[in-house]
Amino acid sequence: MSDVLPQGSVIGILGGGQLGRMLSVAASRLGYKTHIYEPGANPPAADVAHAVTTAPYEDAAALRAFAGAVDVITYEFENIPTSALDLLESLKPIRPNRRALAASQDRLVEKAFLNDLGLATAPFAAVDDLEDLREALAEIGTPAILKTRRFGYDGKGQVLIESTDQAEAALAELNGAPAILEGFVDFFKEISVIGARGLDGSISCYDPGQNKHEGGILRTTTVPAAITDMQRTDAVLLAAKILTKLDYVGVMGVELFVTRDQLIVNEIAPRVHNTGHWTQAGCTVDQFEQHIRAITGWTLGDGARYADVEMTNLIGEDVERVPQLARESRNQIHLYGKAEVKPGRKMGHVNHVF
Repeated sequence: MSDVLPQGSVIGILGGGQLGRMLSVAASRLGYKTHIYEPGANPPAADVAHAVTTAPYEDAAALRAFAGAVDVITYEFENIPTSALDLLESLKPIRPNRRALAASQDRLVEKAFLNDLGLATAPFAAVDDLEDLREALAEIGTPAILKTRRFGYDGKGQVLIESTDQAEAALAELNGAPAILEGFVDFFKEISVIGARGLDGSISCYDPGQNKHEGGILRTTTVPAAITDMQRTDAVLLAAKILTKLDYVGVMGVELFVTRDQLIVNEIAPRVHNTGHWTQAGCTVDQFEQHIRAITGWTLGDGARYADVEMTNLIGEDVERVPQLARESRNQIHLYGKAEVKPGRKMGHVNHVF
């Protein structure tokens, strides 16, 4: 434990959403302060952080001041401009490292990285123009999904193509952004593994959770997932392989499709992940504390599950059900402090323990 960040040190977090909020709470339990860097005013994490910088990622002076006020930097989302990361990395360590970000920020790079590791993905092809798309559709077939290579989340930045005559309209919908065509995977379950790797190279993975999406947004994650013991083992080993190859430090989410004969990697997220919120009610050390432990040099906590849990996102007006949900004694409620309710906006989540 000689490399452990001293108590009272400051963890800089890029992004002030709900993940930054829950990371800040976990950091405070371990004796650390957090400093949020967020372009938007009054972010959810501001309520529980020690300090907040409100400035755009293009503000070099603000970035330098932020780096000077913290001891290590992490992030709660992937889409941080390269120029900001270049500057920050020259001043303070960033964990997880830039290699993990580079792999996850671009879907084409991510798929190529996973294939190079010998891991299965959906068939894919780069699409820069209509001719590329038509060639890709001829090779991959339909149905297929056209996605922006960068900046997509919660179902945004993607279009389902069910026949080749939809190609031009689909491409137009992405407004000229560099894209990737992914073949449709015939799966019967979606699962995810939350894994962590420490500064010393040790790895701890949580049980795979089974996910249900509605309208491209995660609705529930349930553990244990309805998969075989072999699939469970393979999923954890697969996640560990990715963590090791990237020399990763921190928590990562790995989303997988379960087909009849294999596990197919959908995407990786180099951060704490929505599908890992169940760990708050099912494990001694949840994903947020695990991430803080990893980036500050602590020994990783035990990821063993001691309860069956269903996590449900409270999306939009779902938050109005909180008084009713609070009457159930086995519900653990987490609200994000967002002032405005919007359709499709994650307002909180509930962990129900069975």
